[in-house]
Amino acid sequence: MLSRNPARPVAAPPLPAPRGPLSAAVITALREDREAGAPTLDADPYGADLQLALYCLYELHYRGFAGVADEREWDPALLTVRAALERLFTDALRADVEPSDDVGAELDALLVEPVEGQGPSWYLKKEGEPWQVREYVAHRSLYHLKEADPQAWVIARLDGPAKAALVTVEHDEYGAGDPDRMHAQLFADMMRALDLDDTYGAYLDAAPAETLAEVNLMSLCGLHRRLRGALIGQFATVELTSSPGSDRLVRAMRRLGLPEAAVEFYAEHVEADAVHEQLVRRGVIAPLLAGEPALAADVVFGIRASGFLADRFGAHLLGCWAQDRTSLRHPLPDHAARASSA
Repeated sequence: MLSRNPARPVAAPPLPAPRGPLSAAVITALREDREAGAPTLDADPYGADLQLALYCLYELHYRGFAGVADEREWDPALLTVRAALERLFTDALRADVEPSDDVGAELDALLVEPVEGQGPSWYLKKEGEPWQVREYVAHRSLYHLKEADPQAWVIARLDGPAKAALVTVEHDEYGAGDPDRMHAQLFADMMRALDLDDTYGAYLDAAPAETLAEVNLMSLCGLHRRLRGALIGQFATVELTSSPGSDRLVRAMRRLGLPEAAVEFYAEHVEADAVHEQLVRRGVIAPLLAGEPALAADVVFGIRASGFLADRFGAHLLGCWAQDRTSLRHPLPDHAARASSA
C-alpha cells in the first residue's frame, strides 16, 4: 500500500552533546573517526553519562548519526567499549531485580490494574496540564519514532509458532501494510499536532538518563541472542500494560481539549494492544517456553527490569512535576515561557 503523504527526506540526527567522560569519549571517537578509550568502570550504571554513551553506540544500529560512517556500526573498538558498558548496566539490573522463573504469575500480575494507580498516565488523566502532556510525548519520542524496531531484532532468533505470532504483532506495529498507519508515523503525527518537533532524535539532548535507560534496555535485549527471552519479557510488559495506560492518556488529552489528531496514536493502542496481549501471551510466550523452558527466568527478568526502569522514569517525571519544573534537561518553549511569566 502506498502512502498518501509525500515522502520526507531521510536524514541521520546530529550527535548529541556529551554528559561526562564516557559519553565524551564515545562521541569524540564517532565525530573524529578514531578509537574510543577504555571506559571507566566505576561509572553510575543508571547515570546520564553511561546511558548516553550506550544510547549513541546502539543508535549506530538504527539511523546512525550525521557525519559518522556507516562502517562504525561494527567497529571492534566501539563494540569493546559497548560490551563493557553493557556489563555495568546488566549487572546493576540483575542486582536490583529479584530473579524468578514463574512466568505465569508474572504475566498475571501485569494484568492486574490497581484501583487507583500511580505513574504518569494516572497523573495526566486526573490533573496533568498541556505542557506536561507535551513533555511526556517528547520523552517517549526516543522510542516511539522507531517503535517496534528494537523488538524486530528477535524475530530471527525465534522459531515456529512463537516467530509467527510475534511477526503478526510486529505487522500491526508497522501499520499492517499501510505506511500511514505505522505506529511510528502515528506518533510523529501526534507530535506535530502538539506543536512538537517530530524529527528523529530531536529530543535526545533533552532526554534525562531515566528516558535513555528504558530505550537502552530494549536495544540491549534485542541485539543479543542470549537475551532473547528478556526481550520477549520486555515486549510482553509493553503489550500487556499498554491498553489501559493508553486509555488514560486519551482521556487526559480530551479532558485538556488537545487536538483530536493528537489523540489518534494512543486511541490506536487502546484497541490494538488489547488484541496483542493475547497474541503475546498465548502465541509467543507459551510456545517459546514449550520449546526452550530454560528461558523462563530470562522472560521474568525482562518483565521485571522493564518495570524497574519504568518506575524510575515515572518517579522522575512526577518528582519534577510536583515542583512545577520541567522533567526534561531543557524545557520546551511553552514551559519556559510559562515559568518566566510566573
